[in-house]
Amino acid sequence: MARSERPVLGPVAILVLGLLDERPMHPYEMVQTTLARQEDRLAKFRAGTLYHAVDRLAGQGLIEVCEVRREGNRPERTVYAITEAGRTALTHNLERILETPDEEYPGLYLALSEAHGLPRQRVIELLGRRIAAMRTELDDVAAMAAEARASGKPEMFVLDLGCRVATLTAQLAWLDDLVDRLRDNRIEWLDDPDSPYRTGSTPPVTGTAGTAAVPDETQTTR
Repeated sequence: MARSERPVLGPVAILVLGLLDERPMHPYEMVQTTLARQEDRLAKFRAGTLYHAVDRLAGQGLIEVCEVRREGNRPERTVYAITEAGRTALTHNLERILETPDEEYPGLYLALSEAHGLPRQRVIELLGRRIAAMRTELDDVAAMAAEARASGKPEMFVLDLGCRVATLTAQLAWLDDLVDRLRDNRIEWLDDPDSPYRTGSTPPVTGTAGTAAVPDETQTTR
């Protein structure tokens, strides 16, 4: 398969190929295995999404039917195995993701860039709620990592947990500092009585074409 022909796979499709790279499974077993391992943390995961991914991967020739099982009065279950093309696609997608940062647009960055339009106290209140939720998430992820260590699971199988703990810890430290500076008025804000940036105020500096320019903070009287 030429590099240009390698399919770009979504997270659930990668999960499916990863499971089938271990051993053949039927879709219900894939769902149960994913939930038992708590790997639904890795993607927006629902049983229906996985079944759809299985159908799509089969249509692409990345997995194939290897057996149809019937146990007692239960419905038939179709067992799938990964193909060589599937292994190649799995390898390509893992390498692509590890090598190239995603072009992401997190909502937090957008909200932070426009937060000055809200009252200072409201921003402090909202960030406080977010910080509390993030601390709960950090505790949960840290507990999962500790459980994995205690059970003797090799770290290579749960590297994402360490990355999440580090990322959440860093974000929480930055947000805690931001809230402290907002509370102490160490960051100027639009609703400050003397703010030169308030709506309707006359900009203290004018651009070369007669347009308002950002004031030089070193010259602003506080």
